[in-house]
Amino acid sequence: MMFRNSIRYGAALAALAFLMSSCGLKRHPYDNPITKDTQQPDKVLFDKAIHDIEHSRFEIARLTLQTLMNTYDTSEYLAKAKLAVADSWYREGGARGMAQAEAEYKDFILFYPAMEEAAEAQNKVCDIQYSQIEKSDRDPQHALRAQDECNQVLKQFPNSKFAPQAQQKVRNIQEVLADSEYRVGSFYHVKGSYPASANRMRALTEQFPLYSASDEALWILADDYRRMGDRFEEREADAYSKIVRDYPLSAHMDEAKSRLQAMNRPVPESDPTALAHMKYELENRTKAGIPGRVLGVFGSRPDVRAAAKSGTPTVAGLRPTVPVSVPVTAGGPGVTNDVSAAVVTDASALDKNPDARANPPGQNAAVPAATTTDVTAQNAAAQQPLPSNHVVKLKPKKQKKTKQKTEPAATPAAAAPGAAQPQAQPQQ
Repeated sequence: MMFRNSIRYGAALAALAFLMSSCGLKRHPYDNPITKDTQQPDKVLFDKAIHDIEHSRFEIARLTLQTLMNTYDTSEYLAKAKLAVADSWYREGGARGMAQAEAEYKDFILFYPAMEEAAEAQNKVCDIQYSQIEKSDRDPQHALRAQDECNQVLKQFPNSKFAPQAQQKVRNIQEVLADSEYRVGSFYHVKGSYPASANRMRALTEQFPLYSASDEALWILADDYRRMGDRFEEREADAYSKIVRDYPLSAHMDEAKSRLQAMNRPVPESDPTALAHMKYELENRTKAGIPGRVLGVFGSRPDVRAAAKSGTPTVAGLRPTVPVSVPVTAGGPGVTNDVSAAVVTDASALDKNPDARANPPGQNAAVPAATTTDVTAQNAAAQQPLPSNHVVKLKPKKQKKTKQKTEPAATPAAAAPGAAQPQAQPQQ
């Protein structure tokens, strides 16, 4: 009996605590309060708004802060009030709340860039986008936005206390972006599209050197060049040399040395700095527990445990590159020099000269008269279907069976009464 009463008592306390927290009675301390003890009207309004924010009464707090800013436009608490409006949206959360918070934080940085809280506001903007990053096989929109906002913390506030946190977030973000490129390049490699795979892997290894699987990407890159032909042998050897020099603890280390020796290329020495960096990363890599390995498949958050914990991430991020299989001309890869421009001095040239679009380049030569055979071949080619990546199997048309109707033989019409019957002719 006493056990049942204790259970009921505990359940009643839990229900009471839940109701108190849901009614706004639970206090969440504010990060940037004003400790000045004064009874000025603007300070009273600010303290009341902060009290409402701490008890999750966000709409009431924003109305109070708006009253403060409209009534006391020269108050010393004006900047703090504007930051508190942004914090109220941030604490409210949700898609609408985060969007409003980002806009308010941007306005605060614009109006008060020299204040100490400006770095915190920019870090909050970084957190807003960082919290919405999804896995590497999904839309990278928030990852790209988060990379820009976190880099802005490092660029605009390099000496703030939020700079180390922002730098680690950039490493995590670039781990997600690099893994996305690695998945695409691996897919092209398996499907046999080696130029496309080499383009992805080359951009990945050059622009994201802190990626945890860069050595694996270099190995696939070397295999792409090997399969693309002998004219890419130099690039293949460079990829093997980079594995040996920059990733001495890679699983492909010994095989890369063997390939270089088989190609009669010099085998470089391993970089001691790169060796120390790889050892540090392997020792400080976060290991996933059993719940994380099981439940991580069903979540939308990316796995950044393998992200680098040291090193300076690239600021520019991933930039598209031109595949090495594209022919290189004097103007650069994939650039032709047959385009010219001139100033037209005759204003009536558009009215007198023929339209240039009527004669595309390469079709100015005289075309011989087409014979009957050529016209027949052109008509047959025009009836052919357009090229497609999908083979369309046409079903043979069924021929309709036509039934031949047998008409009855003509019978002599019945003789009308009184009509003369034809006489049979005598046989001769």
